[in-house]
Amino acid sequence: MKTFADIFALTAERKGGNAKLDKILAETAPRTPAKIAAIPDDRILAEMTRRIFYAGFSSKVIDNKWPAFEEAFGNFDPNACAFMTEGHFDELLQNKGIVRNGAKIRAVQANGQFLLALKTEHGSAARFFADWPDSDYVGLLDVLKKRASHLGGDAAGRFLRAIGKPAFIATPDVVAALIREGVIDKAPGGKRDLAVIQAAFNAWSEESGRDLTAISRVLAMSIDGPGYGVVHRHAGH
Repeated sequence: MKTFADIFALTAERKGGNAKLDKILAETAPRTPAKIAAIPDDRILAEMTRRIFYAGFSSKVIDNKWPAFEEAFGNFDPNACAFMTEGHFDELLQNKGIVRNGAKIRAVQANGQFLLALKTEHGSAARFFADWPDSDYVGLLDVLKKRASHLGGDAAGRFLRAIGKPAFIATPDVVAALIREGVIDKAPGGKRDLAVIQAAFNAWSEESGRDLTAISRVLAMSIDGPGYGVVHRHAGH
């Protein structure tokens, strides 16, 4: 496993120098914990929902329909979504302004309930996410997989990036870079593999002072491929 300085230098050479690479990374710089904690819980639910509906659909289609989503789900007030009536659910299934996927609509209700539970436990859902240590990012993924709905795999990481939480995502390019560095020998298949990846990211973060998102993106951009370095912006950027 190379040092992060060596990986950064490799990527910077591909991207036109350190300054240009730093500028690219600044586009997805995470929020501070204080700024994450200040996000209203309705915006947390909105970002969860956007990422859930992105999966399997064109993101452009979802973005174009997003004003209708906001209206249909009451601007994603967790209380309203958590206690959705059967009548409202039926109305949503007939609403041509949104994507009428029953399982994903139910996920909004389940995630509203999840956020209300986090509010009871931590004061707000945003506070829960803000306080979770980046060094145990895979533990946070496990919480989302077990307690939230439709937020396993990449969707969870993209949601976390959307609210400004540092996150690594096991895209094909990131996996290729991790294999090259000898961290893993195949695509991650479970908790043990994710724990190994977390340990590598923690070591690189301690060495460089870089966050998980920046390290993930540098790894992706160090690989020749059709999608390397793709930007996934979080809300507010």
